[in-house]
This record gives sequence, C-alpha cells and structure tokens, in this order.
Amino acid sequence: MVTTNNNITQDSDAAMAHLRAGLSEEDADLVSQVAIWARPLMDDTQWEYAVGTALQVRDLQLDAHSIAAALLVGLPLPDDAGVPDAVLRLAQGVAKMDSVAQLVTGRDDGRHQVENLRQMLLAMVEDVRVVLIKLAERAYALRIATTSDDEDARWQVAQEVRELFAPLANRLGVWQIKWEMEDLSYRILEPEHYKQIAKLLDEKRLDRERYIEDVLAILRQELTAVGIAADVTGRPKHIVSIINKMKRKHLAFEQLYDIRAVRILVPELKDCYTALGLVHHLWQPISGEFDDYIAHPKANNYRSLHTGVIGPENKALEVQIRTVEMHNHAELGVAAHWRYKEGAAKPSGGEDKISWLRQILQWKDDLADGQALADLFKNELFQDRIYVLTPQGRVVDMAAGASPVDFAYHLHTDLGHRCRGAKVDGAIVPLNTPLKNGQRVEILTAKQGTPSRDWLNPTLGYLVTPRARAKVRHWFRYQYFTENIAQGRDILDRELRRMGATDISIDKIAQKLNEPKGDEFFAAVGRGDISIKQLSDAIISLRAPVPVVPQVKRGLPNASRYKPDEVLIEGVSGLPITLARCCQPLPPAAIVGYMTQGRGVTVHRADCSNVLRVQGERKARLLAASWAGDMEQFSCDILVVAYDRHGLLRDISDIFTKAQMAVTRVNTETQGEMATMAFRVLVSQSQQVQRALEKISKLANVVSAIERE
Repeated sequence: MVTTNNNITQDSDAAMAHLRAGLSEEDADLVSQVAIWARPLMDDTQWEYAVGTALQVRDLQLDAHSIAAALLVGLPLPDDAGVPDAVLRLAQGVAKMDSVAQLVTGRDDGRHQVENLRQMLLAMVEDVRVVLIKLAERAYALRIATTSDDEDARWQVAQEVRELFAPLANRLGVWQIKWEMEDLSYRILEPEHYKQIAKLLDEKRLDRERYIEDVLAILRQELTAVGIAADVTGRPKHIVSIINKMKRKHLAFEQLYDIRAVRILVPELKDCYTALGLVHHLWQPISGEFDDYIAHPKANNYRSLHTGVIGPENKALEVQIRTVEMHNHAELGVAAHWRYKEGAAKPSGGEDKISWLRQILQWKDDLADGQALADLFKNELFQDRIYVLTPQGRVVDMAAGASPVDFAYHLHTDLGHRCRGAKVDGAIVPLNTPLKNGQRVEILTAKQGTPSRDWLNPTLGYLVTPRARAKVRHWFRYQYFTENIAQGRDILDRELRRMGATDISIDKIAQKLNEPKGDEFFAAVGRGDISIKQLSDAIISLRAPVPVVPQVKRGLPNASRYKPDEVLIEGVSGLPITLARCCQPLPPAAIVGYMTQGRGVTVHRADCSNVLRVQGERKARLLAASWAGDMEQFSCDILVVAYDRHGLLRDISDIFTKAQMAVTRVNTETQGEMATMAFRVLVSQSQQVQRALEKISKLANVVSAIERE
C-alpha cells in the first residue's frame, strides 16, 4: 500500500524536499520550476491536493516529468502555459482522462462519448504515464474522501474509483494502488460490512501473527538449507479480497484458508519451483488450490505461484512464490518499467502491457456507436480472462465465457465469418459452448461463408465479446451498402417533396441528426437506422420558425368551464360556491368542500395537498360534496398545429378513437403549408386528454398539440 504521509502536504518546504529527494539536480530543478509556476495559480486547498497527488506519483517511482505534471492537477492548461512542453503534454493527457467518469455516470450522448473515450485512449496509449498519474490522483482523492464531511461527494468519488479506476489499476497491474482503492472505496460505500470483516480480522490478529512467525522461521531455515537466499514475509490481507473470496466461493470467514498467508521472494525463476517443491514437501497441498501464474500469467501480466497447504497445527495456509522482479511488477505493474534516468524519461519496456488499449482503438471503426465502444472498453477492463490454445499451441487471451465464434473472430475477421463448427480438445462442440482455461480450440470453416443473424441474439450465447458482435453487425450493416444508399436517397427525396422542403440542404439534415454526410447518411436512412419520424423532425427544425401558439396546461381540462351550481354541498344552501384554483377539481374526481371565513364554500379535490394538511379544529370546516347531475363525461377543446400532409386528420382521428374520445366538432384551416385543426371531444377522465396529446405530438409533421381555453 502507498505510504505517502498526508501531513507532509501541509508543509510546502517539506513536501518539495520529499519530491526532489533522489532526483538528479536537473530533474529536481524541473520539479521546482513547475511548482514555482503553479503555486500562485492555486489556493491553499488546491495546492495541498496537487502536492498530495505528486507525492503519490513519486511513490510509484515515476520520473520527474510525471511528478511535475501531477503538480498541475486541476489547472487549465493552454498550449502556451509557462511550463516545459513535455510536462504540459503529460498534464493535458491526464485532463483528458476526466471523460472516463462519463462511463459511470452515463451523462454523455453516444457520439460525444465515443470521441471523449477515443481521446482518452489515445492519451493513455501515447504515454502510459498519463494513466498512472490519473490513478495516483484518484487514489489520493479517495484517501481525502474518507475524512470528508460531504457524504454525497465522498460516495461519488468512491463509486467512480470502485467502478472504473480500481479495475483499470488491476488491468495495468498496479496492485500497490489497486488494493488501496478497493479497500477505501468499500469502506465508504459499504461501511457496515467493511467494519464487520475488519473486526473479525483484528480479533484473531495476535494468534495469526504468532502463527505466521512460526511458519516464517521454518521456511527460512529450510530455504537456507537448500541454498536459496529468499526474502520470506507475511502477506498483508486486504479486506476486499477476503470479501470477494467469501462471495465467490460461498464461504464463511472461518472457512477461508488464506487468512494466514506468506510470501517467498527468490532471486531466479528456477528457485520458484524449487521453493514450491520444498513447501509441498513440508506440508500437504490442498486440492484445487494451486495456480501457476508463471506459466499462465494473468491478463495484466501478473506472474506468481499460489498454493494452499495444511500447515503447522493442521491450519490452512496460503503461500505465494515469485522472483523479486515479478514482485516489483505485481506491485507497480507498468509503472515498474519506469525509472529515473539522468537527462531522460523514457520507458525501459512494458509496451505490451497496454496493447489492449491499442486494440480497442483499432477496433473502433468496426463499432456502430459510442455505446459499443464504451461496452468494449468496460469488457476489456472488467471481465475475468481465460487462456485457450490454437491448434499450433499459441496462447490466446479472451474474456471469460467466450465461445468458439468469439475465438474465431479474435483470430481473424474472415475466420469468424466463415466459422461453421469447432473442435475443443479434439471433440466437436456446439458453437455456443463457453470455453475454459487451457482448452485447445480448432475452428471448422466453409470456403465461402457469411455470419448468421442468430449469432447476434444474446439469449443464444453464440457471441459474448463486444468486439465479435461489432464485427458481425458491421458485416450486416455494409453487406447491402449500395442498395441502402439508393433506397435512402428515394426515402429522403420523397419526404422532402411531401413536406415541400426541397430547398433544404441534405448536408444540414445529416448534421442535424449527428450523422456523417454523403453516402453514409443515405445508407443509414435506407437501413432504417434513421426513422421517417426522425427525418421529418429534422426537416421541421430547419424550416422557418412557426408562429408561437399560446401554451395551456396540457391534459388538464379548464375548471372554469364548470359552474358552482354543478356541485352539491351536504347541509349547505344559499352560500357562494367556488372551485379551487390550487387543484382544479373536475368530474368525475372525488371532491370535498371547505367553509371559508366570509367567502362561502371552496370546492377542492379530495386528494388536494391543501386539504390533506388541514388539522385540528379546522377539520370541522370540511364538508361532504359531490357533482350534480350526469357528470360521467365532459367536453374538451384541443388545438393541433402541423405542417400539412396527406392522412394527418385520419391519424389524429385514429388516436381519439383508440382513446375512446368522441369527437363532437372539427374545424380545420390551412394557410400555405401550415394546418391548424381545432377539435372538441368528450372524455370521461382528464388522463385521457394528456395521453392523447402526447401521442398526437409524436405524429410526423405535428408542431404542437395543446388543450385550449
């Protein structure tokens, strides 16, 4: 876990000394130069936050440019900012990563999201330090949030970190930050469960520490005897890892074997397996609790041996064995490949650790929309991974649950299109069979094949990965591209002629619908991706403004058309009766009278909030009331303004008929291309009016549909 002292951030001199420590003179001056430029632009709180982020970056052992860029967190950074160009580019890249939060909040529309996500991915791919600085900043923000009094802000930071940044740290192998993020966010979001597990751990802490010391003494003695200079320590327990294992294996806390855990760090790879043999010789292995992540690394390139044994006192014990180099990578991930260098700040390796980000960018053109790109990013970020083999023995890393069809598309798009069968470990299996770790998969193909539409049906399980689904959709989308273009042109020309809008630019219509211009736009119309209603709405919005029609509250018939003598008040006669404006009582709604002082009786709806608040002696003023005569139906006037078209009156009449509203009068007037239609209808419930108005408003060419006086 990161050990940055928060108190250092409150002492600027001490903080700068800590940031400069261990740097070359040139690099130390660079950090100081950026600090001198940034400090006057921040208040004390902002500066403390920036320094805290920079200290966290330093703990990741990144270079001076990264530390300096962290000091610029939260500042607007134009291209002419007075800091070195290399630092400025890093800081601007970190700022672009703010758009990643939109994947959690869902505030962004698809097309804007795809561009934001593309920019973020580009920044991450071009320089992995960008994402490492962002992870450090979010980790520091989370640590600050644990002491904040603002519950909403604290919860928002924790949710964002748990949903996105902790998995991102895991995917990049930066476990030093990952564990802290997971534990602190869980502590904020689910405090009761967190405290429960923390208490259980604390209660057995002394016994566990005594037991671990005995185990460490045995291991050190045995390893020394075989000539291995190993570093043997107890492994810190992370609460979220305990909770996850309890959920995943449906175990109680007492049933977990790895509450007691040790780690062995050895000099060389061969020593890992020697140490493993020694551990298994000392204690009986637990069946099913051995994982060789050296032969089969995790997706983030984590490498280690994990084994569970029945240790001393017949207690379960977990042992992790790895080299020092593997341990550094496990703690720092891609950050382990960065080291301070005199006069340079270039990575010494680790480019493959972000290859999955490059793949996402390469796949972007196959995706239909921003949501598909977001889904692909999340899929690559969050899903567990499996490792399957090609017939030639090449290891393929895929999402858990992937099918043979997913596997075929992962290898090559054409192989996926021509896939007709699959063999798993030599046996033919259905194409929707979920693959498992270590299986050898062979794809059976046709010479000339095409995808099946059934593959896109999520309930059938043929395709699990967003990348493969995108490739199939892409094939169907563009298979009949030429025909779709011609059909789209016809649809658009017909709609423009019908609406008398042939003077409107087609490029402007495409722009209004956020679609590319030219053939892509016509094809989208031809495929049905853009509906006739969307087209007509776009055309209407580009026409000259329509005269504004006075708006009346929709769906609520005007109470003023009802007379007081239509209301019966129990036990009262001769007093003035008025209908309340606050709730506009209308038949057939239940009503109640209220005896005012000097103004007679006011009639309210029985569920009026003002009536429900009446208490004490004032309740005696409430009087039983009812509507007089036959009030099962009442009339309502509706005004519709639209661009005239054939069949419009019929479409509106159909809506009234289906809503069981009788039309008693119709008056239509056409001026140029605008039509004004006035209807009088009989209804039995005010909700009928509202529903009818909503449906009429959605008809093609309709500008407004309102109830009028």
